[in-house]
Amino acid sequence: MLRPLAFVAAFVTLIGTTRAQDRPLPEESSFLAAARDNLGRSQREQYKYGYKERRGELHTNPFGRLGSGEGSSTWEVTPTADGGAFVRKLIEEQGTPVTNGKVERRERRPRRGRSPLEDAAAVLAFSLDRREVRNGRDTIVVTFKGKSNVEPQTREGRIAQAFSGQIWVDEAAREIVRAEATATDDISYGVFVARLNKGTVVTLERERIDDGIWLPTSIQFKGQGRAMLFRRLSVDHAIQWFDYKRVLD
Repeated sequence: MLRPLAFVAAFVTLIGTTRAQDRPLPEESSFLAAARDNLGRSQREQYKYGYKERRGELHTNPFGRLGSGEGSSTWEVTPTADGGAFVRKLIEEQGTPVTNGKVERRERRPRRGRSPLEDAAAVLAFSLDRREVRNGRDTIVVTFKGKSNVEPQTREGRIAQAFSGQIWVDEAAREIVRAEATATDDISYGVFVARLNKGTVVTLERERIDDGIWLPTSIQFKGQGRAMLFRRLSVDHAIQWFDYKRVLD
């Protein structure tokens, strides 16, 4: 039997969703342009933030599984004073704090030609589909798929073109809060696996950090792949970003 409070909650949710669907969707071109501009602004601002990154250990086992496993590593990531690089320091491994952890420096890649964001936008076709309420806020669900008649100019554009899926955009903020993408073709993925197979699912989450800046908080890869072109792998890998702090002006 449905409890009274649960019934009320379900009824309110149903009414809210119905009212949301009754309203017309925003004008498509201006809505997508605002969301794209906000995403670009967040990407430009991201290098000013320090944060922690937790990722599952990448490994294969005798059953051909590639993914997070039971262990994980946590890194403290800080931009250099000139903003030209990030310094990554290992602070935790498999849940245990690390002293004198290894340190890595990663340079920011110089931009040449069309940016990865511009390239991804150019090779994908977008369409406003519906309105949904997520966490008490109205979001617009945007569907996307690759354009076959556009040649990507960047690695990110080539990867984006091989996916289709849905993006949830906060209607008031014009900010992406979630994206779910399914590979429509086999794609290359990093140095540890030669291919991720068609059907691989990638899920991205973003949240508001401060001053209207929204940044990614997690990404997950699930699917099948091949290592060295012949070994079958089951891929389940997640990365989390948290404790963002602005350290550069």
